[in-house]
Amino acid sequence: MSKLHFTTKHANAATVKHNWYVVDGTNQTVGRMCSKIAAVLRGKNKAYYTPHVDCGDYIIVINCDKIKFTGNKMDEKIYDTFSGYPGGRKEEIAGDLLKRRPEVIIERAVKGMLPKNRLGRKMFKKLFVYAGSSHPHSAQQPKELKF
Repeated sequence: MSKLHFTTKHANAATVKHNWYVVDGTNQTVGRMCSKIAAVLRGKNKAYYTPHVDCGDYIIVINCDKIKFTGNKMDEKIYDTFSGYPGGRKEEIAGDLLKRRPEVIIERAVKGMLPKNRLGRKMFKKLFVYAGSSHPHSAQQPKELKF
């Protein structure tokens, strides 16, 4: 009777293929959309997902100015920043931030869902967010990603 040995194949930089995807943010709920984007950036949608390797794909988010919040978050959710100096704390309501810089809402949500280490920072660099419906990445021939 022989023993069977199964070995787990780990992905590495040579075996991983990074694809490009476009996500349309029109009428999408922020948290639900961003959690799916974070999973694709990590590579959790692939069969060869390996936690210590960047297996994720590139994501382009268009129409981020047309996203929506559930409940009263548009009027009550507060985004705050701190410069590090005394009195350097600034608060902004989600509705005002959406008018002023809509990209920041999606970037902050996705960044919070990625690992807090150098691998997470590398994954975050593969996210491109644009307010309008056009983007400069047409040469990469991105496929549409539906949620």
